[in-house]
Amino acid sequence: MKVSVGNSVPDFELPATGDKSVKLSDLKGKNVVLYFYPKDSTPGCTKEGQAFRDNMAKFKRRNSVILGVSRDSIKSHENFREKQRFPFDLLSDKDEKLCKLFDVIKQKNMYGKQVMGIERSTFLIDGKGVLRKEWRGVKVDGHADEVLDAIKTMQ
Repeated sequence: MKVSVGNSVPDFELPATGDKSVKLSDLKGKNVVLYFYPKDSTPGCTKEGQAFRDNMAKFKRRNSVILGVSRDSIKSHENFREKQRFPFDLLSDKDEKLCKLFDVIKQKNMYGKQVMGIERSTFLIDGKGVLRKEWRGVKVDGHADEVLDAIKTMQ
């Protein structure tokens, strides 16, 4: 099963930074910005996380939670989060359950080799657990603002 805009997102639970696990159903009533990124501490992923971090107050005012997801370990996430001072949790999807649900694992070219990896993607889930908008193949510049604009139009 894959998620689609306008439909409810099945409940999920993943290990997260801060020694906890995050469950979608525990976030009912809040907008959830779920952003998938390829790898901790790489230039694009760092820049994307920083953009969400720098706009955190605006997201909070709009009753929105930000969650970053990659296949990296919790230990890697903790280092990345601490170094960048991210005020939001990073989720570890080692077995790609969430990646598969949101269909973000794509064939990519890395140094001339074909590899399967996470396509930078963001999903906006409303307070009732319905997927309202998706961005695939995200370009980092201006993306956090696009997500904020989408949240504004929802309310």
